[in-house]
Amino acid sequence: MFLKSYSFIKRQKSFTNLITYGIGQAFNLVTPILVIPYIIHVCGILNYGKAAFGMALTFFLIVFIDYGSDINGVKAIATNRDDPKALQKIFSETYAGKLAILLLVVLAMAALFLFVPYFKQDDLLYLLGLPILIGQFLNPTWFLQGTENFLQITILNIVSKGIYLAGIFLFITQPSDYVLINLWWGIGMIVANGISFLYIVNRYKFSFSQISVGAVAKNLHDGFPIFYSQIFVSVQLYAPLILIGFFGSDLMAGMYRVVEQVVVIFKTYILLFFNFMYPKVCYLIDRNASEARRFWLVYNAGNFVFVLLSMILIYFFSEAVVAYFNPKDTEYLSGLLEVAVWIPALMALSIPMKQMLLAYNFNQFYVRATIALVIANMVLIVLLLPRFQLYGVLFSLIVVEIVTACIFFLKIKNRLFLR
Repeated sequence: MFLKSYSFIKRQKSFTNLITYGIGQAFNLVTPILVIPYIIHVCGILNYGKAAFGMALTFFLIVFIDYGSDINGVKAIATNRDDPKALQKIFSETYAGKLAILLLVVLAMAALFLFVPYFKQDDLLYLLGLPILIGQFLNPTWFLQGTENFLQITILNIVSKGIYLAGIFLFITQPSDYVLINLWWGIGMIVANGISFLYIVNRYKFSFSQISVGAVAKNLHDGFPIFYSQIFVSVQLYAPLILIGFFGSDLMAGMYRVVEQVVVIFKTYILLFFNFMYPKVCYLIDRNASEARRFWLVYNAGNFVFVLLSMILIYFFSEAVVAYFNPKDTEYLSGLLEVAVWIPALMALSIPMKQMLLAYNFNQFYVRATIALVIANMVLIVLLLPRFQLYGVLFSLIVVEIVTACIFFLKIKNRLFLR
């Protein structure tokens, strides 16, 4: 009787955490829906394409700031959550390493934006995007995920996106203000993440006075394989828009971003769902593998059905959806969207496979497979973009997502069907 009651309480807690986390992530998903039509109306789709290109470039750099803490850090915190000394060591050494990387990246990018001709024509836009990196450095979400503190993650997201929304609607009033779009995203991150970071330090009484340079260097060395693979994951996420900006035009980048923004709502949701599930799966596998597999299957199966039904709905109402963001070129944009909707549906299959792959410590296989798949994706985009334009980009993403899901499944299938 006691065991049944305990199991029920655990299930209730997981469901409550999911609802709490979902409320917070809803702000991440709804924010673009609110601001993009306004930005396009005020600044034009051409300037929106420039800002989108700058944000994609900055978001790619985030992987350097995180340095794998979104995977290694989460797992370390999740498995040591009951050991205060271990938490102190992980937290302080992780942030020390991230600080060193932040300084190098910001200085290198500032020099690039100021002196390289391609970036110099819009150097203010790119420079004002750098606060996003500072905000990401402060971001303690990886620690909160490890401790399953989803309420604080929710509060953090609401504050961050609230500041961004206020900044956009109050200060973006003319076409030239497009250079401020990414700045307000960064300001929201710095304020929200900074407050959350200080709260964690105070609550856990963390100190940075006894950090060992050797230990930080060792952490950076040990975390390099996952970081290296995450670079390629980031390339996969942001390279299409960057390549379109380089080899196409700002107008093409803006049009692609309109279609991608509908899809990216669900891509972001899927990745956030991974963040919710991952620490729990790691924790359970370390203690009860069969329970971990049941937990993984139930939640991910339900999530796949939700994403698939959502994509089917968007497919049939594609023209109305794109018209909300941009009332021009709706026929062309809706055709792109009808192809693009299959990307999140396939991600809802491949991302759960990634969860189990990493939870079972198939890190080396994950790194090699990810690198190979991302390179293949880049090659396909470069080959298909000139002939098929934006359709070629979408086809390449679909093909790579199918191959990813198949490869990951074949690697973990024996673990999934263990009794």
